Amino acid sequence: MASLPNPLPRLAADPSGRALGLELPPGRLIDATIDGPWREPLLWHAGRAASSGNWARLGARAARAGLLPVLVEVGGKVAGPDKWELAPREMSYPGDHDAGEVLNGFWDDYVAEAGGVDGGRPGREKEKAVEVFGGPASLQETLAPFGPDWPGLAPGRALAADPDVRAAEVADRLLGDGSWFEDPRLALVPARRSADIPAVIGWPGPLNYENDTGVLCSVLRSWEDRFGIRVVALTFDQLVLSVAAPPTTRAEAEVLAAEHFACCPDNIVQGHHETLRAYAEHAVLDQRVWSFWWD
Repeated sequence: MASLPNPLPRLAADPSGRALGLELPPGRLIDATIDGPWREPLLWHAGRAASSGNWARLGARAARAGLLPVLVEVGGKVAGPDKWELAPREMSYPGDHDAGEVLNGFWDDYVAEAGGVDGGRPGREKEKAVEVFGGPASLQETLAPFGPDWPGLAPGRALAADPDVRAAEVADRLLGDGSWFEDPRLALVPARRSADIPAVIGWPGPLNYENDTGVLCSVLRSWEDRFGIRVVALTFDQLVLSVAAPPTTRAEAEVLAAEHFACCPDNIVQGHHETLRAYAEHAVLDQRVWSFWWD
């Protein structure tokens, strides 16, 4: 996984980050991976719970220092990134993949598996279709208004807000909601762009759906370009994005919902919305927050 020069080691001798133009609270440098300590820290996170305004106060200065913000969960069943079994060694560079081809492959695999045929794409753990994609809706009902053929990428939209301002707003919204996190901390990651954050730290959230998170980050890069997304939060198995240019018509939302479905079918078949059409209406249309969860 290619990345920028990592400024995090400087925090070992300068925990406040003043040499980087930062004023950091006490925090932790995380280098723990599934293979043992990484060669340098993968991220820093604050030692106290994040609160409203933290993202806005730190985000722009951190970006100038080569670090991008993200909220991380250190509570819950898998408490903190040091327990997440991060696997940076397994991650490819997102720029090496084409998002359209990635999503087309995911979609074709879903259709093949739901029909009882192994799509055979490497990097994914195969299970019986009935166990993974079970539910009351038929394949035709689930994918409507589309059929088994990949519908293609949704067109991009003009930004309705500055993506970084929207990210700060969404971060504050998540922190004020009270239901998203048990113990959220503001973290900093040495990433080229927000879409790369999961791959840079070796986040294993989509494990057994796509073991190389760099592949999924190629899709996040495409959404960053087309819809102004930012990676706002990570838990052990959940990804939350802010959206600066969400679709505003049902037709646009349905095409984009197909992209969401391709990279995370669990959002629909194991979520609150049993069909792509319902998911588009309630989770994509005019929504400033997108979240993804892999079982």
